[in-house]
Amino acid sequence: MNQLLTGEAAIALVTLTVLEIVLGIDNIVFISILAGKLPANQRPRAQTLGLALAMISRILLLFSLTWIMRLTQPLFTVGRDFSGRDLILGIGGLFLIWKATKEIHERLEGPDSGDTTRTAPNSITMSGVLIQIALLDIVFSLDSVITAVGMSDQIVIMVLAVILAVTFMMFTARAVSSFIDRHPSVKMLALSFLILVGVTLIAESFDQHIPKGYVYFAMAFSIFVEMLNLRASARKATEPVHLRPGAYHT
Repeated sequence: MNQLLTGEAAIALVTLTVLEIVLGIDNIVFISILAGKLPANQRPRAQTLGLALAMISRILLLFSLTWIMRLTQPLFTVGRDFSGRDLILGIGGLFLIWKATKEIHERLEGPDSGDTTRTAPNSITMSGVLIQIALLDIVFSLDSVITAVGMSDQIVIMVLAVILAVTFMMFTARAVSSFIDRHPSVKMLALSFLILVGVTLIAESFDQHIPKGYVYFAMAFSIFVEMLNLRASARKATEPVHLRPGAYHT
């Protein structure tokens, strides 16, 4: 316990907490968009439960370091070795790209009236949304856990950093979600970010490392430009583009 009171431990805790928050930004965006499919009175609960699932999955993975290390061992070879981690990242990336592209199409074009296999609006339930969040939480948590392991060798510090980061995100998730819902162009930008994250995950699964700094800089620059556009639009008092609400809203 005394080891946690040292200056080195405090620096590691603060640094790791900040990194966990940064790595959780894409998670907040994904949860906000999925929760937006639910009725307004259920969205805050879905966001809170989604982030709670994220915290639980990260902590469980931290306590399963031996299993995580086995995920890096080759499972099969097709031109190169593929591990369990590669498969998880690749499948997660494909799912993100599919989900974000589908959302963009529905928001801009609306549901395909000729698609008779489309899920009915009433089939979108809290449990269905939480299942999707839980599955993607595992993918997002891999990077978070690997970062934690690289930053500290004390499991208590790792767990505390995850708890602090997720607690912070719980307080900010509603504001982020509300802001995205109020500004259609920001929602499109957020969905584009998910496609970018999906491409990054697929690249990682093929052992093509894309420095996260480049990805986060691109996101930050895009957000900065979008803030300028929103401010310019507010001054002109122009009517914003209204996206289709989709078939999920009641």
